[in-house]
Amino acid sequence: MPQTMLNVGKIVNTHGIKGEIKVLSHTDFPEVRFAKGSELLIVPPDGKAPLPVTVESSRFHKNMYIVKLEEYDNINDVEKFKGSMLKVNGEDLVELPEDEFYFHEIIGCHVMTDEGQELGVITEILTPGANDVWVVKPKEGKSILIPYIDDVVLDVNVKDRKVVVHLMEGLL
Repeated sequence: MPQTMLNVGKIVNTHGIKGEIKVLSHTDFPEVRFAKGSELLIVPPDGKAPLPVTVESSRFHKNMYIVKLEEYDNINDVEKFKGSMLKVNGEDLVELPEDEFYFHEIIGCHVMTDEGQELGVITEILTPGANDVWVVKPKEGKSILIPYIDDVVLDVNVKDRKVVVHLMEGLL
């Protein structure tokens, strides 16, 4: 079974001439992922093998992270990484507090109502603002949008891949 890799950022450009890269963060834990000594994988867009790298330093600048990698000291060495994704191995997950979940743990879960009706499978998570919205795809028909709020989502069991929801009036 291939190992799972999770996105932590996208390399969008170089910065300066000393081998720094501009990274658009895709993680909730940038202070962990871009910390000195953190090990990341550069995954090129062309599908070549991932390249392991180590963070030498990083700083937040204009809504991006400027990251210096230990292995590279020159703009010419990092130019080729533009457009690549920065990833971590699935085993390197940050421990979450109780009742918080990673998107990849929720997507694919089966959704049931508190009355035992099967609604479908979560295919996507939208983050429009105040709360997340889970997109549930039934066997037939249109997708159902479930707001991730305490009144609606009653139980999440990522181990058994099941979610129990209470359908408030007007939700379907």
